[in-house]
Amino acid sequence: QVQLVESGGGVVQTGGSLRLSCVSSGGTFRDHAMGWFRQAPGKQREFVAAINKFGDITEVADSMKGRFTPSRDNAKNTGYLQMSGLKPEDTAIYSCATKYFWIQIESPLGYDFWGQGTQVTVST
Repeated sequence: QVQLVESGGGVVQTGGSLRLSCVSSGGTFRDHAMGWFRQAPGKQREFVAAINKFGDITEVADSMKGRFTPSRDNAKNTGYLQMSGLKPEDTAIYSCATKYFWIQIESPLGYDFWGQGTQVTVST
């Protein structure tokens, strides 16, 4: 069974940076796309970024373009989300997820496996 575990969250000040990691085990990581989503208290889960299985195609939500960058290292079965220029509105639980097909990548529906999430808090 596939398991995903996020790490790297924490508390940072406005304008700071964090890099989240998502380690996959129990499956064939190299054959799957990885997406990143976030959810703040009282709000809907929203798409953050995604990267295809080869790591040469990425998608980033419009409001986060230029600040957030997904990447991956298939040799380590790990995906990353580099975040910079963080704002208080970025405060949320960030989760990684994987799916086989590179379609409807911005929707959480269709993703097969999910991590537990890691908390990112951006203070003012």
